[in-house]
Amino acid sequence: MNIVAVLSLSCRRALRSSRLNYFAGASLACIGLAQSVQASDQDFLAALQSAQRNDVAALDQYAELMRGSVLANYPAYLKYNASLAAQSPETVIAYAKQNPAAALTEKLLADYAEAQAGLGRYDLVRQVAPYVVNADLSEQCALTQAQAQAAANDQLALVDLREQVWLETDRLPSLCKTVIGQLLRSELTTMDERQQQLWTMLRVDNTAAALDAAQVLQIDLDATTLAQVAKNPDAYLLNPSVNSPAEQALYLYALARVAERATEAAAAHVAQEQRNVPEQAKRYAYRIVAMSSTGRRAAVQGFNPNTVAWFDQSVGYPFSDAEAELYARHAVRDAAWESVLRALDSMSFTAQKKREWQYWFARAIQARNTTDGNSIASQFYRALATETDYYGLLSRDRLGIKTNSLPPMYQPTAADRQRLSQSAHFQRAFALYNIDAPAVWYNREWNWAVRDAVLKKDDGLLLAATQQAIQLGWYDRAIYAAERTSSKFNDQWRYPMPYQELVVSYSQQVGLDPAWTYGLIRQESRFASIARSHVGASGLMQIMPDTGRWIANRLGETYRSSSLTDMQTNVRYGTFYLSHILQQLDSHPVLASAGYNAGPNRARRWQPTVQPLDADQYTESIPFLETRDYVKHLMTNAVHYSLLLQRGEQSLGQRMRPVPARMAE
Repeated sequence: MNIVAVLSLSCRRALRSSRLNYFAGASLACIGLAQSVQASDQDFLAALQSAQRNDVAALDQYAELMRGSVLANYPAYLKYNASLAAQSPETVIAYAKQNPAAALTEKLLADYAEAQAGLGRYDLVRQVAPYVVNADLSEQCALTQAQAQAAANDQLALVDLREQVWLETDRLPSLCKTVIGQLLRSELTTMDERQQQLWTMLRVDNTAAALDAAQVLQIDLDATTLAQVAKNPDAYLLNPSVNSPAEQALYLYALARVAERATEAAAAHVAQEQRNVPEQAKRYAYRIVAMSSTGRRAAVQGFNPNTVAWFDQSVGYPFSDAEAELYARHAVRDAAWESVLRALDSMSFTAQKKREWQYWFARAIQARNTTDGNSIASQFYRALATETDYYGLLSRDRLGIKTNSLPPMYQPTAADRQRLSQSAHFQRAFALYNIDAPAVWYNREWNWAVRDAVLKKDDGLLLAATQQAIQLGWYDRAIYAAERTSSKFNDQWRYPMPYQELVVSYSQQVGLDPAWTYGLIRQESRFASIARSHVGASGLMQIMPDTGRWIANRLGETYRSSSLTDMQTNVRYGTFYLSHILQQLDSHPVLASAGYNAGPNRARRWQPTVQPLDADQYTESIPFLETRDYVKHLMTNAVHYSLLLQRGEQSLGQRMRPVPARMAE
């Protein structure tokens, strides 16, 4: 067993308290253990520095020094990873066999496959492919290409990746673009599907992908003509010819460029020319207009009342899942329940199985108010209500079920803790965490350990690891593990409440529900007091420096750069700011939750303009995915924290009353 894992809590705190004085605050009994830990620290961090210098000889020395350590697989990994493209598949496979089923092994294999695929060495990729078990999308594309090229372009190898990359309009890894090219030329892809790829890529102005599709379709398009149309699309639309496939493509491309800056102008063009445009092109023209009014435009300018009608007019031409989900969300917002059902019917089976769409199917079918519809809706609600996530809690409200108790709090047994001590994956994670290694290393080991336990359905092991992480104050990974149990639960660890006196006191001083504050902190920082986001937000409540200055000014205090990293100040400032947003936004927790994440002006802009809107409809239609998920998680967290704080019977509906219409500006 790794020696770090058995250190007393006081020893661990002493070890982590200061790089210059390992033994401050520790008992004499800790000193021997601390010396071992310090040596391990020095070896590991020195090996990292050697890898950065590409000092292979030093890495070989550290491999000997660390032999027998729980971190013994690191020097060789660092050595091979420093020059992946130069390694032979035999070397990489030998490492995999010496270190089976390890996080570093998986990363080395997958990165090697990706690197060699990027160089076109698919014969080498195929040799390591059988050992890769958890590839990301780019690595999957590398493996798929290798398999597809193995035997006369094995086209069946492309099928599994099709749903993830086909019609994808966001930035894809370069290796996946090659897979799309293979799919375009595959006998498994129909001419209609190729046309859909062409029109979709023209809509998003991905001219390279569009020209590739046009070439396969034998449509006479070229980059020069597309550039001319893009330069002055309004002029092109004055008198368009739409008879040939090439002319239809140019018409749709010009329409999409106009729609990028002026949705209503593009809609007027479609209405004017609809008699002259072939049916399928006309439907996709309305798709272009509808899509241009969603996403960032809806976020910045507000929701267009015609969006759902435009989507309705595009029905009959196939939807991508991304298009169908936007259609559904706008229809949900408008309570256009038949359009919701049409949107859901346009999704793939994979998308339809998502809990969010099962819930909205139930809402839409219930809106018909028929005996059969109500019965079907109840069946869906009951199935969803078996869980206590956002859609489970919404479904409980629909069924009139209150949540008044937590599941039994499972306590790890001696056998669970024994398996934890024998898990090399978890022990590597704890060892790296305890020696203050860079977070990327210990988080990778932890996530791999959790994955392994989930695959084995070992909830006891997950909760034993969670318990030890909680004792270390490693809350974010503790939550990560506790969230993934399937039959044993401990909500006190899944929803931890550190700093309780601080959070409750400052919340109550400004009239906030402490459960809601806790829900926000859990979502913002996972209780990492030194957390810092990529945009500069700091601390438990992730406050931006400019916001911190504003708060300090309102409180009559002098702002210092260190203010936000002080835990007490961070919570005091955060609760003050959350209370201020709540007062600005009709004292509505859903609006304030969205406002804390995306800014109060955006949350207000997304309010209905005519009449109140059910809070679940408001939340589902939030244009930003990050904010939409943020609100869902925060409101769900608040219910669980209320139960932990013993605030009595709970329902999500208590917090999600209808969102009022905003006042005219």
